Amino acid sequence: MSIYNKVRVYLSHVMRITTICLLSLLCLTTARAQIGEYRNEFAVGVNGGIAMSSLGFVPEIPQNQLMGKTFGITLRYTGEKYFKSICALVAEVNYSQIGWDERIWDADDQPVINNYTGEEEVYRRLVNYIQVPLFARLGWGRERSGLQAFFQIGPQLGYYLSEETDANFDIDHPNIYQRISHISGPTVIQAGEVYEFSNMYHMPVENKLDYGIAAGLGLEFSHRRLGHFMVEGRYYFGLGNIYGNSKRDYFAKSNYYNIVIKATYLFDIVKSRNSKIK
Repeated sequence: MSIYNKVRVYLSHVMRITTICLLSLLCLTTARAQIGEYRNEFAVGVNGGIAMSSLGFVPEIPQNQLMGKTFGITLRYTGEKYFKSICALVAEVNYSQIGWDERIWDADDQPVINNYTGEEEVYRRLVNYIQVPLFARLGWGRERSGLQAFFQIGPQLGYYLSEETDANFDIDHPNIYQRISHISGPTVIQAGEVYEFSNMYHMPVENKLDYGIAAGLGLEFSHRRLGHFMVEGRYYFGLGNIYGNSKRDYFAKSNYYNIVIKATYLFDIVKSRNSKIK
């Protein structure tokens, strides 16, 4: 079994375990289990930030991180404080711009220059998704007034909406002779050879449903009257491919990697009547 398949199987197990934990936590809080200090708090709000994305193509395509926007709504239910850990479920519905930015270099690690404009050649594919992550969250610190650190992990689903291309060269006739061959390694393609994946420029996303696992670390500042303010760094590992991966297809693998930096604001809808909550 290849390393990729081993990682994929391992992460699939992690996602299943996470889902079981999420369902278990939901059942426990619904049943008002008194294992820890019971909470019944619900908050809603908005989030926004940037997503830095790339794709794990096999064979590899050199890439830079593509910068896109992400924003949406956040819902959080806090059900329990177990010892010093504040346990919650978090769900989001986000609009996100992800994709890839091809790094078009020659064998000397220099940008390929467009023969007509004199500019460095650029190719970016921006893909728009609705993403729905569901997290099990653990927090440590103050709940009503002060700072709290948190960690959250869970599965994420994404549904394709649309895509757009940004290129400053003719994608029907790319300048193939100066580029590094993706299969043969750091060698310049010679006249008469074919740039293996130049026709990927015309390949729309085939698989509309994306899925994977996400995890994040962050800080939350809470104010009794103003609400909750959070900053978070998050990583997403896609388990699905955007293109077919059969022997007849170009790519054996084409999954997303995303780094997300975002801020979130939540206000309380339901709060526990407990004077001990700080």
